[in-house]
Amino acid sequence: MTTATIFEAKTNLSELIKKAQAGEKVIITSGREKTPVAELTPVAPIKHQRIGFLKHLNLPPIPDSVWFDPLPEEELRLWEEGEPDDLCYAGQSSSETENNQ
Repeated sequence: MTTATIFEAKTNLSELIKKAQAGEKVIITSGREKTPVAELTPVAPIKHQRIGFLKHLNLPPIPDSVWFDPLPEEELRLWEEGEPDDLCYAGQSSSETENNQ
């Protein structure tokens, strides 16, 4: 077990961290009585998990053409010249949208 005052810990922090990573117990003390105030312990490595909340649906992969091919002329025209009245909600025609407003 290694003990160090706060001043010693500030001066030799990297050395104390290496000792803690090696499994040694490192205690930091304070005051003339050298009262223990902190303990250095290694942190367990974080296991990275891939987010896959739709994995169970077994969806087919999205082809690159969805992201990299140019938009069809009609859709491109709507993006460039469209007016707010031309916009529809997913799965609705513009007349259905007007009825919902």
